[in-house]
Amino acid sequence: MNRADTPAFTPALGHAALTPLYDLAIALMTREQRWRAALVAQIAPHDDDVILDVGCGTGSLLMLMARAAPGATLLGLDPDADVLRRAADKAARSHATLHLEQGFARDVAAFTARAPSKIVSSLVFHQTSLAEKEAALNAIFHTLRPGGELHIADYGLQRTPLMRRLFGIIQHLDGVENTTPNAKGVLPELMREAGFADVTERAVVATPTGSISLYFARKPLGGRAG
Repeated sequence: MNRADTPAFTPALGHAALTPLYDLAIALMTREQRWRAALVAQIAPHDDDVILDVGCGTGSLLMLMARAAPGATLLGLDPDADVLRRAADKAARSHATLHLEQGFARDVAAFTARAPSKIVSSLVFHQTSLAEKEAALNAIFHTLRPGGELHIADYGLQRTPLMRRLFGIIQHLDGVENTTPNAKGVLPELMREAGFADVTERAVVATPTGSISLYFARKPLGGRAG
């Protein structure tokens, strides 16, 4: 699924030249340790899980899940070949097995045969257009096995003037048009429109760059939610 001819995407930190600084910047500017630990606890990976990380970036979340559930099948998807190389290097150093593919969030349907039990994503949706958010969530819904779970950690509704001001840093890097729907709290609505049930915002973490929300949703056993 390598796609050298794919359209442009927003690189990590908004600019390809900044990609080498991505892991350090996320650690310093997003209280990463706190929200990633909370996300992994929410995902609760098990050895029999098939977990797909959409927009896996440099593999930080995948590596945490590999440590939590060494027997789980871990899949990663990202359009950026540079960050995928960095993820592969992390896995090699830790002797973890990751299955990494190049592609956009809307390309998750290529993993349908793997029947993911859980699909996860962190700090991706705020970088995409509204149309791409919708396309990605629809593709994720159809790719998950019935009863499967969706877990997202991303910038969500910015509830206070301070959080809205701090989120301006992210908007400067990743663009106002793509990030504004997230700041207005659009993701739960889009998840429901895609067919997910039990959509909830389970946590909100205040950070130096705005608040990060942890979302949960489930694909109904019978298909779309009523």
